[in-house]
Amino acid sequence: MGFVFRSRAKEEKAPVADKAPLTDSKQPRDPQAPKGRPTPKRSEAQSQRRSVANTSMTRKDAAKRQREERRAQLERQRQALAGGDERYLPARDKGPVRKFARDFIDSRFNVAEFFLPMAVIILVLSMIRVGALQSIALLLWLVVIVLIVLDSIVTGFRLKKRLAERFPDQNRRGAVAYALMRSLQMRRLRLPKPQVKRGERP
Repeated sequence: MGFVFRSRAKEEKAPVADKAPLTDSKQPRDPQAPKGRPTPKRSEAQSQRRSVANTSMTRKDAAKRQREERRAQLERQRQALAGGDERYLPARDKGPVRKFARDFIDSRFNVAEFFLPMAVIILVLSMIRVGALQSIALLLWLVVIVLIVLDSIVTGFRLKKRLAERFPDQNRRGAVAYALMRSLQMRRLRLPKPQVKRGERP
């Protein structure tokens, strides 16, 4: 009887002994690791986290660099408007046609450039409660407007003719209107700054 109990005990313990190495040999799987792939090492995980952080910093640096470049471009344009450097002028002021139009306006007296000071004088006269002065102010308004219109028509006609002679094969669209808008500004307030003197042929 003792032999039978011992043999049964050995048979029952044998499968447990056979299964033990199998359970010990298995390594715990990382719950974040995908199935069928080995668990990444700690060094690899840290390097991946660093690469993600470096990518985000690179995007921030790129955005910062773009802002700095845009700020530098605006500063160059401001200096170009003050100094007349053609390389950094805004698109509306670039080109030989626009430069000639500016020089044509800057080289002569324009009635329209005196509109602002004359408007102030006329406004002051119209505020005085004197009938004669108010009549003079109204007459001055009419004279100033007529002179500006006539001078603008003559200036536009001459400039259009000069542009056609000087730049026959280039795009001249909008150059006359660009010049007439410049003539409405006082000379010292014009941008880009005048590059020719009054009476100087452009």
